[in-house]
Amino acid sequence: QVQLVESGGGLVQAGGSLRLSCAASGNILSIVRTGSMAWFRQAPEKERELVAEIGHEDSTAYARSVEGRFTISRSNSKTTLYLQMISLKPEATALYYCAARRTFATPYEYWGQGTQVTVSS
Repeated sequence: QVQLVESGGGLVQAGGSLRLSCAASGNILSIVRTGSMAWFRQAPEKERELVAEIGHEDSTAYARSVEGRFTISRSNSKTTLYLQMISLKPEATALYYCAARRTFATPYEYWGQGTQVTVSS
């Protein structure tokens, strides 16, 4: 099993910055070797959306709405995932989830409990 615990959310004014963290523990070897990790978010009354993901070879991909402002990365040990967010907009307000999967061929299968990000205008 894999456990994911997010932190770093909070209230910030528009234009501000936040860095989210996700600590991964448990059987993460397959995730590190062949899978990927990602940040999703879900705003009230909206579908959950993929914000950014990073593959086992450190390739990254971003939602168009955040490209150039958000950066996904992880620690050298690959046990902590980060999402650096700058120039935040009110529409970024959402519950942000960390997720992981063992291969690119499967949906994301491990999820954290989420951390709330609120951007005031």
